[in-house]
Amino acid sequence: MTASLSVPARTLWTAQARRNLEAFVVRQLTYEQRIALINKWKNPPGASEQLRLERAERMVKQAVLRHEPFQGLDITVASKGSYPNNTNVRGDSDVDIMVKLNDPIHTEGLAAWWFGQPARYSGPWTRQKLRQEVEDALTNHFGWVDTDHNLAVYVPEVVGSRPSIDVVPCFKWVAYDTTAPDGECVGSVVYGRNGKRVINWPELQLVNGRTKNTNTKYRYKFVVRVLKNVENDLASEGVIKALPSYFSECLIYNVPDDVLLIDGSLDTVVRESLREVYQQLTGAWFSYLRMVEPNGIKKVFGDGQKWTEKDARELIERAWHYLNYEG
Repeated sequence: MTASLSVPARTLWTAQARRNLEAFVVRQLTYEQRIALINKWKNPPGASEQLRLERAERMVKQAVLRHEPFQGLDITVASKGSYPNNTNVRGDSDVDIMVKLNDPIHTEGLAAWWFGQPARYSGPWTRQKLRQEVEDALTNHFGWVDTDHNLAVYVPEVVGSRPSIDVVPCFKWVAYDTTAPDGECVGSVVYGRNGKRVINWPELQLVNGRTKNTNTKYRYKFVVRVLKNVENDLASEGVIKALPSYFSECLIYNVPDDVLLIDGSLDTVVRESLREVYQQLTGAWFSYLRMVEPNGIKKVFGDGQKWTEKDARELIERAWHYLNYEG
């Protein structure tokens, strides 16, 4: 189907944005196709897919619990990302699992000396030790794993049984903040093989996502799944580059609750959510720099992220065109 380019109301696309979109042969859904797909996409994967994900998490827990060096340690093994947050879609083929050592904690500044791991920590559980033991535990259990990745240890898929697994060795990270509940924010820190650290907040992401979903009568995660599926389609057709599925979750998290609660069908909610995200991306005074991840702490755009504001604009522009929204 061929249609004229439609622009989100109250938003003027630049001539360059139009030329960029016209450079791609982007098919458009009919109204009937869009409604049918949105009603399909809003739902999480079926029961069989859920069982595969649960089996993967259970097997990693078994590998860690049976590994002798981990006996008696305060250690958490839990899935993170789209699977526990219930925003996964069928195209999300793997599961992310953290193996988090809770003692010693890691932090920074004066608190690092007072509460956590000193700069000259002399105990046995260094970052190198933790990673090696996680690699050994997984190798003993699964037979072979890929240890060459920067952050995670990769466990390959077994077709029909379980998905591929990214296992992240990490430490408990604490940021002390007098404005936070209990005076601290708890997350995790993983140290890459390249020497750089990455701080994540999976527990906060889980709590905030559930709260927003409840406050929006479950529409938040409906719209997240729709955008993830659209992104998968666009990437598979070469219209955009493949992006982390978490990126869609980050963008929709910044849609105000009142937009997600707008009167009308889910189709209307998806359209107005895309419009809202695009306005934030193209607003005055670099408004996109105020967008935050679902954890409520990290900024969506900035140093260390795997995407850019340009990636976001291209995703929303081409999603709008693909879904064949008008005016």
